[in-house]
Amino acid sequence: MSELDTSVQLCIFDTSRGQSDGQELDKILFFYPSESPFSAQLSLIGLGEGIITFTKMFSPNAPCDIIDTEKRSHVFFQPEPDIWMILVIEKRKESGELGRTRALQAILMEAHGLFTLFYGSIRALLLNSPSGDVARSCLQAFLPDYISVKRLSMLSSHSGLQERGTIQMMALDRSTALEVQSVVDLLQSWFGSGRIHHTLLLFQDLLVSTTLPPEDAAHLYTYARMRLIPAAISTSSGGHSLKKVLSRANSSSVHLKASASDITAAGQRPSPADSSNHHSQFFTPRPLQHDKWWRDNDGFLVTDAWGVDAQGMSAITPTVWLQQSSQERMKLVAYQHKQLTVVMLISVMHLAPNADGSHVLRNQVLEKASNKLNALEDRLSKEWGGINANHVPGYRYLYVDYDSRVSKASPAGKIATLTKDSLLSLDKVRSEIDIAKGRCDGSGEAQPYELETCVRTRSNAWVVVRIRGNHELYLVLERASETLLLTAEATEKFSRRHCDGIFASD
Repeated sequence: MSELDTSVQLCIFDTSRGQSDGQELDKILFFYPSESPFSAQLSLIGLGEGIITFTKMFSPNAPCDIIDTEKRSHVFFQPEPDIWMILVIEKRKESGELGRTRALQAILMEAHGLFTLFYGSIRALLLNSPSGDVARSCLQAFLPDYISVKRLSMLSSHSGLQERGTIQMMALDRSTALEVQSVVDLLQSWFGSGRIHHTLLLFQDLLVSTTLPPEDAAHLYTYARMRLIPAAISTSSGGHSLKKVLSRANSSSVHLKASASDITAAGQRPSPADSSNHHSQFFTPRPLQHDKWWRDNDGFLVTDAWGVDAQGMSAITPTVWLQQSSQERMKLVAYQHKQLTVVMLISVMHLAPNADGSHVLRNQVLEKASNKLNALEDRLSKEWGGINANHVPGYRYLYVDYDSRVSKASPAGKIATLTKDSLLSLDKVRSEIDIAKGRCDGSGEAQPYELETCVRTRSNAWVVVRIRGNHELYLVLERASETLLLTAEATEKFSRRHCDGIFASD
């Protein structure tokens, strides 16, 4: 028997459950690896609860962020009231340290954000099914796939010039932006059962346009990059038609029965948050399962990750929950032409009984918009600057606008040229800033946080940070000959040319 790999552990538990002796296991909603003995699971959760209770005495609003030991780091995150996530990461022998706490917490924030996108909140699942079985089923269907995708980034030591949970935009000239808006207006002008309420357009892995509010846009953008863009969809299904996909789905009788049992009078399966005590029959989708999206012959993306209908004739259209815009449930329909991916959301509330909406939408797109979408893709291809489009010679940078959840950074290949000393110094500076910002947030002050700092590293590079409220700029300049004055001038120049002067000192 192979030894259990515990280099990455993740547990989710509810502190309001399992209060009586002998019911401690009821607290556990999810544990990875699932093969871990119950004694190890209870030991980790007991340690976590003890630390949370103790630190609440000193900081009621932010009890605990991290426990750092010689071999492991325990990262804490509370996504919902009474719901806690603990990520345990084993330190690498060669480095002996991991990245900053906020970067590790961002992994948990992203995981929770994506989970709520497809299943709703954990608390809603527990309220609708007090036994916790539905919540556990959904977490088990989602998180192992997420961990398999993100495992390397969890173990990566340093990501100071990256910001998880943000959107990378494609720069457009004015005429192209107007053409994009024209296409979006056309898509959202249609009425009837296929009416589009929100859109999200991507070229390769860059966002071109969206009508969603920032939080929902960030979650859907993250999922699109993981599973919907051309580089992410199945490459082994060239020429697959919808019939072939359904034929494969129909080969699983359990798959069909589970789907059929949850068809409602409206012809739609309830989402997990709508389910009650019928969890034993509920089919739990796996949105992050590998190789589950294909491009059909007409350009629309198809998946059987949500199962098939009662007759086994068509794939269930995926549904998502919008958290920032009135918590509506939406049908997700995606169309793709070459490198352009168009994600369209149809409100479930406005669908007629027994209507799916996606079939009507398919016809509308193919008849009225396909030519414009093809022309837009061709234009974006000509305008795209390549993988190094965001490179600024002499600078390695990260700019984040937290209001719109947008970030812009040096290409990964350029960041990789930085020395280890520069990356370590940047991580340490960002860690100290995270602590200072946390203190500011906990003080209840309404004043925006502002900061300017320049740090000289041991290898004579410069780490520059400028913060103006929810706008942050991080620069690494590996120019050993530059003085503090020259570094300040270089920062001002960068701010004027690439950040609209937001970070100007005067």
